[in-house]
Amino acid sequence: MSTKAIITAYFDAFNAGDTQTMLDLLTEDVEHHVNQGGIRKGKDAFAEFCAHMDRCYSENLTDLVIFAEGDRAAAEFIVNGSYKADDEGLPPATGQTYRLPAGSFFSLRDGRIARVTTYYNLEDWIAQVS
Repeated sequence: MSTKAIITAYFDAFNAGDTQTMLDLLTEDVEHHVNQGGIRKGKDAFAEFCAHMDRCYSENLTDLVIFAEGDRAAAEFIVNGSYKADDEGLPPATGQTYRLPAGSFFSLRDGRIARVTTYYNLEDWIAQVS
């Protein structure tokens, strides 16, 4: 599978709420660089992050554009979401909706995603849900 096809499958799985397929596309030692946070290492940490996100947010990505070259890729998209449950250190959740531009960067190794780095404007998100 090409780099672009792997990243497309990753985002298709995200939009389908299919965490298992996302995990299947990752290396065991994947590094997940989270916006405004630390680096989570390994599939277990990635799965825990996904479970937390599923509890607090419902999100669908649109306007997806993927760029791929060799074993690296980038994607730009719009996050359309609702804030379902309080997330520590953030405003209270009351079902607020938001629309937020974001981007992700990827490194692949042996046909699997070895690094995921995602960026968005946290202040914009806070303003939308406050």
